Amino acid sequence: MEFGDAMEAGWDDEESAAVLRTVGRIIKKFRERAWLTQAELGAAIGYSEEQVSSVERGRRAPKGQFLLDADRVLNAGGVIAELKKDVEEARYPKKVRDLRKLEGEAVEICAYDNSVVNGLLQTEDYLRAVFASRRPAFSEEEMERLVAARLARQGILDGKKMIPAFSFVHDEAALRRPVGGRMVQRRQLERLLEVGQMRNVEIQVLPISCEDNPGLDGPFHLLRLKDGTTVGHSDIQLVSRLVSDRREVQILDLRYGIIRAQALTPPKSLAYIEKLLGET
Repeated sequence: MEFGDAMEAGWDDEESAAVLRTVGRIIKKFRERAWLTQAELGAAIGYSEEQVSSVERGRRAPKGQFLLDADRVLNAGGVIAELKKDVEEARYPKKVRDLRKLEGEAVEICAYDNSVVNGLLQTEDYLRAVFASRRPAFSEEEMERLVAARLARQGILDGKKMIPAFSFVHDEAALRRPVGGRMVQRRQLERLLEVGQMRNVEIQVLPISCEDNPGLDGPFHLLRLKDGTTVGHSDIQLVSRLVSDRREVQILDLRYGIIRAQALTPPKSLAYIEKLLGET
């Protein structure tokens, strides 16, 4: 797994809770201004009194349609509807929000993965299969939160902006592993070929035949930020952490440089992925 997947997906960070409490207070204010009870508002938008109460107390994250319907019924003039983006952000685990912020400040993102395809490149079927393999298993709600967060992060790869630049190196084993089955694997390889055509993206493959691999300790990422600093990230089993210590970042930078040099060039890597696709 990758980028904080090991963490629990509950509503346990104060930032998310504060957002939900604020949203709840705003909805309550407009409901009371409209002289409606919780039961009456719920009946008007298709929810129970208990569900409306939970939203107003900040204990439940309202869905987008809830906010849109409440805005219409309460004549909020778009105030409640505009909370949709804030609630969607609050749904994402805190570590994912923090990483999205760093990725938004990066001019270059480098990633080495040796178990599965990097999260920014995963198809939805593939990433669902990755999350489904987690033990103990995620609940349906946790699964949907993580899937939504992962897909949202992928928006940084829109093929239009040339910043940040991306460098992905995958161990051949990660590409050969049939996560989700052969058809899911085939579509994932096709996705890599598509993204590999973007001018700001380089995808490389480190062949299994390579005897020396300084990345055997596991996957890691480097984010080079606009202010000139570089931070790293590693995610191994139950430990997911950002790396800001200069000496540790230098070690990751050194390892990535060696891995990148040992990997096939981007053109040869894409040709190799096409070969794997033909074998799948």
